[in-house]
Amino acid sequence: MAASLATVSIAADAKPSDPQIAHIAYTAGQIDVTAAEQALKKSKNADVIAFAKTMERDHKAVNDQALALVKKLKVTPEDNAVSQSLSTQAAKELTTLEALDGAAFDQAYVENEVAYHKSVNDALANILIPSAENKELKSLLETGLTLFKEHQMHAEHLASMIK
Repeated sequence: MAASLATVSIAADAKPSDPQIAHIAYTAGQIDVTAAEQALKKSKNADVIAFAKTMERDHKAVNDQALALVKKLKVTPEDNAVSQSLSTQAAKELTTLEALDGAAFDQAYVENEVAYHKSVNDALANILIPSAENKELKSLLETGLTLFKEHQMHAEHLASMIK
């Protein structure tokens, strides 16, 4: 999943619009919810399960806020190449993770979460937040970035524990 956010960097030259940013952010959040749901089904590791529950809860909450904001602003999120690339890469990663079990799954899931959050945080800080024109959208993205930096640190800590 992390590699797909490189597309966001490529797209930086063509500044994304607010409707595209909303779609990218929602898609990225939904990808992590889906990954967390997979981890909750497959993992037996209490620390991984607790982390996955946090990812599911937090990303659903941010996505709910994003949906409320676009409804309030009467904006329709716009599908785009970045969102499509994210979804394609996420599907491949979920398939890869589905084939793993036990400690191998836990390690691969957590390492992917580290890489994914690094990529998302980089895209938020360097492309999506600077490109957002609506102040409320920018504020929501900034709030998300603060939370997702915590997720990255949590994932890095967890990865160091389960190696």
